[in-house]
Amino acid sequence: MTNTSPASSAQPSSIVQEQLRTELNQFAELQKKQFSAHIPVTELVQARSAFIDELLQRLWLQFGLNKVSELSLIAVGGYGRGELHPLSDVDILLLSQNELDDATGKTVSEFLTLLWDLKLEVGHSVRTLEDCIKIGLEDLTVATNLQESRLLCGSSETYQHLEETVNSGKFWPSEQFYRAKVEEQRARHARYHDTTYNLEPDIKSSPGGLRDIHTLSWVARRHFGATNLLEMSRFGFLTDAEYRELAECQDSLWRIRFALHSELRRYDNRLTFEHQASVAHQLGYTGEGNRPVEMMMKEFYRTLRRVSELNKMLLQLFDQAILNNGLETEATPLDDDFQIRGHLIEATKPALFQARPETILDMFLHVARNAEIEGIAAPTLRQLRTARRRLNRFLVDIPAAREKFMELVREPNVLSKAFRLMHRHGVLSAYLPQWSQIVGQMQFDLFHVYTVDEHSIRLLKNLKKFSDPENRQRHPICCEIYPRIAKKELLILAAIFHDIAKGRGGDHSELGATEAYDFCIQHGLSRPEANLVKWLVNQHLLMSVTAQRRDIYDPEVVAEFAKEVRDEERLDHLICLTVADICATNQELWNSWKRTLLAELYYSTQKALRRGLENPPDVRERIRHNQQMASAILRSHNFTQREIDVLWQRFKADYFLRHTHKQIAWHAEAILTNDDPEMPLILLSKKPTRGGTEVFVYCQDKTKLFAIVVSELDKKNLSVHDAQIMTSKDGYALDTFMVLDPSGKALSEGRHNSVRRALIKALTQMKSERKKKRPPRKLLHFNVKTRVDFLPTKTGKKTMMELVALDMPGLLARVGSVFARQNISLQAAKITTIGERAEDFFILVNEEGSQLTDEQQQQLKTALIERLDAAR
Repeated sequence: MTNTSPASSAQPSSIVQEQLRTELNQFAELQKKQFSAHIPVTELVQARSAFIDELLQRLWLQFGLNKVSELSLIAVGGYGRGELHPLSDVDILLLSQNELDDATGKTVSEFLTLLWDLKLEVGHSVRTLEDCIKIGLEDLTVATNLQESRLLCGSSETYQHLEETVNSGKFWPSEQFYRAKVEEQRARHARYHDTTYNLEPDIKSSPGGLRDIHTLSWVARRHFGATNLLEMSRFGFLTDAEYRELAECQDSLWRIRFALHSELRRYDNRLTFEHQASVAHQLGYTGEGNRPVEMMMKEFYRTLRRVSELNKMLLQLFDQAILNNGLETEATPLDDDFQIRGHLIEATKPALFQARPETILDMFLHVARNAEIEGIAAPTLRQLRTARRRLNRFLVDIPAAREKFMELVREPNVLSKAFRLMHRHGVLSAYLPQWSQIVGQMQFDLFHVYTVDEHSIRLLKNLKKFSDPENRQRHPICCEIYPRIAKKELLILAAIFHDIAKGRGGDHSELGATEAYDFCIQHGLSRPEANLVKWLVNQHLLMSVTAQRRDIYDPEVVAEFAKEVRDEERLDHLICLTVADICATNQELWNSWKRTLLAELYYSTQKALRRGLENPPDVRERIRHNQQMASAILRSHNFTQREIDVLWQRFKADYFLRHTHKQIAWHAEAILTNDDPEMPLILLSKKPTRGGTEVFVYCQDKTKLFAIVVSELDKKNLSVHDAQIMTSKDGYALDTFMVLDPSGKALSEGRHNSVRRALIKALTQMKSERKKKRPPRKLLHFNVKTRVDFLPTKTGKKTMMELVALDMPGLLARVGSVFARQNISLQAAKITTIGERAEDFFILVNEEGSQLTDEQQQQLKTALIERLDAAR
């Protein structure tokens, strides 16, 4: 290679370097101001690319690299497209025809070092033309970057050789490139669980994100030679309306990405909780509390959905053009309006949906009835999109459409694919005005993983699972009940409406119930049917709240719940809706503990309804039954009846009411055989109890006992979900804690001894050295106001208290320490974590064993709020 080696002395001085840094910082600040002044983001992104072009060209001359013949400086990737966001990588290729000599190599190294010193995020490669082509043939990412290359400065001849090779048919043939890009997109979507509705989405890589737009551009460029979206429309594979929509979506995503990069110090495209509020503020969203974030994310998710729909449609067209050379497979008629081609349904008439909008519902009836149909053909989808835009009223206002909708919800296989496709392609929004309001509606918390619309679609999908015997182990009651529900359409309608009023203010259950009733009457259902749907929507949280946040072993709680439910038909519908709702809210929520709680409430209520609400259970009979059964077990283990009676005389009646006979026998045997009565006795159930591990604590009662136990369990990374706190007549604690490990399962037996030793040590010393845990990063961005409420009771013997607080590490231990200082005894606790919120229920008595006075309640409330707020 003949060249004139540049002089290393061309390295800019420290003064010049500082000047360059100042220029970069000033330009960044200018762009922030321009962004705030609503300068179009397209101009800003292109301006940054041009600014970096000019900077690199100046440095190229400064280092004398212009004197090196056959050496090119080439922009690749996003920078090659002329698009740079504030923190985007500056991807460059230094390309030569032959290997660089040592002097030139040293100068190139100094050139790159300076770029890093200037704090530019430079992605670089230094390659010969031969190596570059070889690597490009082997690596899809490199091949894609080369396809978007742009000469900045240096040898145009060297760059021309690269361009000729990359654009030749032998370098990644169109069919091979298309298949690879589709597979690359599939794998990328899988990393995000194939949903656009992630809590902390990636603007670039999430399904429907910028990468999906890039994929269309890359395929079009490779096959048609189209260098941008506009050129794609000129080849006829993108209509003018679709081009404008994609451009609008890209602009929306760019604005969010630009605002995010303005907030960050290091490159990232994840819209995390930490930055969602500030990005929303930058973009001009206003409102109380989390309203700005929810508004921004609603628009964001809707944009992702639009991109995703266009991406799938256009890739389908590319598939036909690239893989099938434009040829179509033979179609099979379904009726006068529709046919099936391959696994896709298509309309037989070009303006079918505009002429008769109700036929949109006919298409989804075919989807529900024909298992072979997997989706909608691209031309039909394009027709549907046009008809959707041109509708001058909602489909629900068309009588023929209402008839077809009810025919659809009564179709046995409607839950398999039809509703999911109707939602994906905007048909539910076109049918029902209320549905259009919840599309993209998120809630700024850690509990609701999905947007309201996505959650509702997943709920419908979960109902379908209850008809599959393979799910019987996971959902035994629902798999038994759901198949025998006669009018499943009522449950489906309740599922559609259960959250439909979210985001509108007020009680979403009440608002949704009223709208559901009107919808049912409008669609020809009888008043009893409409009333059942209305009740289900209004009370869709009742069973979940009762099971998880009330004492379901209290006959009064079951009786109150049964009075609200009234009959077994409602009970059967409600448990199916409840379980499907929980599983659709967050995949990590459902566990054997919740399954057991709901099952116990279901069967207790069923017994109450069959017995008659006017015939309450005989509590004394239940106590006698438990004692007799437990006594039989103990006698079979060679204990005498006298030994058993002497022990049980120390226990209060409530103990025998709130434990099963097997638990009672297990506790009694351990106490009767305990060698050292002075030492705390700790038992852990070997088999899962109600889906968790039961930890039984028996020792002399002390005021701080609850706080010490929960503190030790917290140190062992165990979560307490339920606690029964009891004291014998002679002052011994008989406390039961139900714990789960971080995966929501019972504790492995290998850990039992470690937990037992830790509890014995802490209770012997009556102190727990609580390790200060950092709250998880995500919790830092949520402000949960501590709230203490006291609930009314019928008997007036105990106090029921609800606590809502940030779910910080050691929360229960702090609560327990407040109870101890206030001389308040805890009798039972239900611990519920809902995302970042703890919603806990406690049954309390004062020193005299009575209900807390108004003054004691106020003192406790003040102490809890002060203690928990100080711990944040």
